[in-house]
Amino acid sequence: MLLDPRLDANERFRERRRRAQRRRRFRRFALVAALVLVAAGLALGTRPLTSSEPAAEFPAVPPSAPPAPERAPTGLEPRAAPSELRGVHVAMPLASRFEAYVRMRKLGLNTIEIDVKDENGEVAFTAPAVPLARRIGASRPYYDPAFVARRAEQSGLYLIGRVVVFEDPLLAERLPGLAIHSRAGGVWRSGTGLGWGNPYDERVWKYNVDVAEAAVRAGFDEIMFDYVRFPTDGNLAQAAFPGRVRESRTRTMARFLTYATRRLHPLGAQVSVAVFGLAASRDLGVGQKPGALASLVDALYPMVFPSHYPRGALGLAAPEAHPAQAVARSLAAFRQALRGRPVRLVPWLQDFSLVRSYSAADVRAEIRAARSFGAQGFLLWNPSGRYTARALGSR
Repeated sequence: MLLDPRLDANERFRERRRRAQRRRRFRRFALVAALVLVAAGLALGTRPLTSSEPAAEFPAVPPSAPPAPERAPTGLEPRAAPSELRGVHVAMPLASRFEAYVRMRKLGLNTIEIDVKDENGEVAFTAPAVPLARRIGASRPYYDPAFVARRAEQSGLYLIGRVVVFEDPLLAERLPGLAIHSRAGGVWRSGTGLGWGNPYDERVWKYNVDVAEAAVRAGFDEIMFDYVRFPTDGNLAQAAFPGRVRESRTRTMARFLTYATRRLHPLGAQVSVAVFGLAASRDLGVGQKPGALASLVDALYPMVFPSHYPRGALGLAAPEAHPAQAVARSLAAFRQALRGRPVRLVPWLQDFSLVRSYSAADVRAEIRAARSFGAQGFLLWNPSGRYTARALGSR
């Protein structure tokens, strides 16, 4: 586990504030100097991998809608994301391998996305500023967020924290008053038996953004909110939402993102949201219309995993058999839906086998397709944490 009690969780936050203050003083000095020079001037009158390439192995390494919200003038500026993100997903139980992922920098990696709060409702670290996480037993000692942030910064890596929002079986079980209810009584559960937080309950919003803020104050560069939607499986007809508001589901999700960005932007963090790959080509009824959400966040991360599309989707009889075409057609739909909106579009790409065996050539094909449609990078997903590392730097 990446735990180091010597590290102050707020130190990097304070250091970013000091750097921001220095930048402001420098800009003021430069502006004054430029005005002096102007005045003086006036006074004087003047890409071959094969499918046999193995995935990288990582041994355990011990730790050595609404209008866009305005950022409050606190002086904290977000760190710019790489011009092309080349990143991987790290589940919180794999945090002990963090140094192995850092070493992938040599192969082209420039971004790490690590779970801060996951689909099980667990929070990856103890957060004194989030007492609710401790109260419901969500806090886990998987890693020290300040340590992770410092190692990422030292290595020149952009760090994204993923926060799963509304699917939250721990919150639903321990505090059923904050959950989606069943019309038959008790807590509603999805097809896999998981409870969800009520999307209309602003206490659920606050809890998730409190967790995100703890990561930002530890030094994370960006927070990606996932499961910002209504549930899609289970007996949906039995789902009851206390405090339901008469508005579209997308409007509800937009209100949550507005609340989140208004809290996190002033702290110097970028804010993003993950959405379904089909969200741009059809209304899924879960609150994820890309055009309505894009103006509220800095980046949109569509999950365009070919194996997750139903047969016949995107005009492909078997999308999983045509990874490049599936990614290309998905991103074409997103480009159309996001026309005129200055949001980064970074797809999640498949680096795992599900319907069929996935090869390095397939991963390379996905990356080329993403680039051909002007994506600002890509993130690879593999639940086991093993990636086709050499594809990261491919052209």
